[in-house]
Amino acid sequence: MKNFFYHAPVKVLFGEGGVERHLGMELRAYGKTVMLAYGGGSVKRSGLYDQLTGILEQAGKTVVDFGGITSNPTYDMVVKGAETVKNQNVDFILAVGGGSVMDCVKVISAAAKAPGDYWKLIFEDHYYPMSGTPWGAVVTLSGTGSEMNGLGGISNKALNTKATMPGTPAGFAICDPTYLLTVPQKQLASGIFDNLSHCMETYFGPGECVSDAMNEAVMHDIIENARAWRRDPKNIEILGNLMWDSSLPQTFLFNCGKEGGFQCHPIEAQLCAYTGGNHGMALAVIHPSYYRHIVKDMPEKFARFGQRVFDLDPAGKTTQELADEAVEAVAAFVKELGLDSSFTGLGLKVDEDILRKVAENCGVNESMPRVLPREEIFQMLMEVM
Repeated sequence: MKNFFYHAPVKVLFGEGGVERHLGMELRAYGKTVMLAYGGGSVKRSGLYDQLTGILEQAGKTVVDFGGITSNPTYDMVVKGAETVKNQNVDFILAVGGGSVMDCVKVISAAAKAPGDYWKLIFEDHYYPMSGTPWGAVVTLSGTGSEMNGLGGISNKALNTKATMPGTPAGFAICDPTYLLTVPQKQLASGIFDNLSHCMETYFGPGECVSDAMNEAVMHDIIENARAWRRDPKNIEILGNLMWDSSLPQTFLFNCGKEGGFQCHPIEAQLCAYTGGNHGMALAVIHPSYYRHIVKDMPEKFARFGQRVFDLDPAGKTTQELADEAVEAVAAFVKELGLDSSFTGLGLKVDEDILRKVAENCGVNESMPRVLPREEIFQMLMEVM
C-alpha cells in the first residue's frame, strides 16, 4: 500500500426527519446571518424552502437568499456568491440541493476569504485555502457525494473549461432519503451512475489493497439497490441505501493506499464546458466506450470486477472473455437505469469539431496502465457521438 493521510471532517446526520431534529441544534454553533443557497424552483415547490426559513427564523437567524445555482455551476456564480458573503457579512451558508449546489457553495466559502481572484489564485499562484465561511448541507439529491469533501467542479465559461477547485468541507450534512422522492427518476438515475463512476475510477487505478475490497462491496450494493429501486421507486429503505452508498466513496476512503484512475471525469468535464450537459448522464455515455479501449490493458482487474461487482459466472471463460463481459455489463447497467448511451441521445449539440476540441484539451491520466493518445480519445468519443 502507498502511504496516505486520511481525515474525514464532515458530521453526517442521516435519516428521515433530519432537518426537524438536527438543523436548529447545529445552527447554534454559528453566527446570526445565514445565506440560504439553492438551485431552481424545486426547493420552493416541495415546501422545503419555507420549512428551512421557518427553522432559521426560529433560531434567530437573518436569512440572505441566494438561489439560481445551476447544474455545472459557473465561476461567475462563485464570484457572485463570494461577494454576497462579504457584502452581507454572512456568518454561515446553508446549501440545499444536490452536488451542483454543494460544489458551488464550498468554493464560495473559500473564495469569500481569499486574498484576490480565486481562479487565478488556485491555477496560477497555486494558493490553497486554509479557511472559509462555515457551511452546512441539506442534501436533496444523492449521487455525487459532494457533501463529504471540500472539492467542487466549477465551469469557467470565459475559458471554456471545467475544473475541480479546492474549497472547504461542510461542518455538517443532513441526509434524509425521503427527499429523493421529490427528484425525477432520470435525475436520480444519473446520480446513481455518477456514484458508480466515482467508485470505478478509483478502483481501476494502479495498485490493489483493502481499499479495493471495500469499493467492490459498495459497487455491488449500488447495483443491487439501483435494480431494487427501479422495481420499487418509493421504498425509503432502498433510497436510504443509495444515499449512503453515494456518500461513502467521496470520503475518499477507497483511495487510501492507492492511486486513482480518473480519466472519464476529465473528459466529461471538458465536454460539459463546451455543451453544459448533465454530469452523470455524460459519464454514463463515456465510461463503456473508455473501458472498451483499455480492457485489454488490464484484463485481470476487469475480470475480478465482473465477478465481484456484477456476479458474472467465470465458468468456461478466459480472463479476457470475462473482462470483456464486465465492460458490457457496465453498458447494460446504463440501459437498466434508463439512461442514454450516446451524446446525441442526451440532446447534446456535439459534432466532430467539438469532440476534437474535447480530446485536445481534456486532462489525461498518466497513472493508468496505458495512457490514451489524444487521437484515441477523439475516436472513443466519436464512437458514442
